[in-house]
Amino acid sequence: MKTRILPAWTALLCSAACALAQSPYQSSSDFARYAMKLRENALLRIEPQVVVPTTGRPWFFGGPRYQWKTNIVTTVFWVGERPTANNPTPNRASSWDPDWEGSYGGFDNPEPSQRRNFIPVNFLPRQNPFYFALPFNDVIQGSTKPECFQVIPWIREVFEKPGKSVCRDRWIAIRHGNRVAYAQWEDCGPFRTDHWQYVFGPEKPRPNLNGGAGLDVSPAVRDYLAMAPTDITDWRFVEFREVPQGPWSQFGDNNDFVLNRRRGSMASKQSVPTVVTK
Repeated sequence: MKTRILPAWTALLCSAACALAQSPYQSSSDFARYAMKLRENALLRIEPQVVVPTTGRPWFFGGPRYQWKTNIVTTVFWVGERPTANNPTPNRASSWDPDWEGSYGGFDNPEPSQRRNFIPVNFLPRQNPFYFALPFNDVIQGSTKPECFQVIPWIREVFEKPGKSVCRDRWIAIRHGNRVAYAQWEDCGPFRTDHWQYVFGPEKPRPNLNGGAGLDVSPAVRDYLAMAPTDITDWRFVEFREVPQGPWSQFGDNNDFVLNRRRGSMASKQSVPTVVTK
């Protein structure tokens, strides 16, 4: 969960832990939902009042749809990351999944000795190991934020219903030196979940305890790009049709490449004629 250094949320997390023994929630799944509701309430208090663009056309028009964000301080995070002094909020959950670690299939151990071919050595991830976080969440308390319809370029193409994220699983290209990796959006941060002026606009990331970091990437991205734990990258949104085959196309129930292969396999099976023998 990538909303780092949030005192209000940290306090609520402690309150939630204390409340577990005396709350009416009888199962871990019930309590996970309860904890996520506390998290949303904390974010509501932390996020400032948003000024929504009021121009007659989407504010981001006037240039290429997806421009490179250059010289962005980039840090590494991972599914199942435990709390630290600079990150008191554990990453067992994400902004969109209260059981992110379970959905992923386990702890995405960042230690190089515990990884091979960009994945952990002890399990096959059930989601794309090439993932990232940006400091914007398009939903809060089960509703779509009002500014989304003005600032997210693709929302009118994919919007289904209020409260369902149109940011989750979107692809970006990440450039470091002469290499480019591709990854999917799976969490929000670092530190903020409200900075649409940077994520979709021309602003730079705002100051924070990680040197103004504006992008978090997974260990798989780190390894492919040969990044340091804190480094400088460029990134931009891309449509799936722009994403080439690579190690990011191998795993994950949320991975467009995997889903397309499954659809192709199903279509192939359905097209095989039935042989009737007598």
